[in-house]
Amino acid sequence: MNKIEQKRLASNIGRAIAKQRIRSQLTQEEVAERLGVGNEAVSRIERGRVIPNIVRLLELAEVFNCEAAELLGQASLHVDDQTNRIKALLAPLKQNDRQLILDVIESLASRLQQDKTPEE
Repeated sequence: MNKIEQKRLASNIGRAIAKQRIRSQLTQEEVAERLGVGNEAVSRIERGRVIPNIVRLLELAEVFNCEAAELLGQASLHVDDQTNRIKALLAPLKQNDRQLILDVIESLASRLQQDKTPEE
């Protein structure tokens, strides 16, 4: 993995952790306290400056009452992980709302495929 890919991964993991923290209605300070670290450590992780190690990732998942795989899946650029994320977002919605979102996704995908240049 090159430096650019590492930066992208750190950024994606940081965003996933920040989203989960907000969903859990916790502040960075509260997360830091539960982890026994300083506020700046949590901030650096969320900003993608630092990639948490496996132990820290498991601790974060415990704080947020979710699976570590969920945090990694939200950060993944793999199509299967992104598909599972969309599935989880759609699952609690009513059928009409799911259909609306599918229609929007189909329209966007079609538009983006048309906009592709040959060298992409």
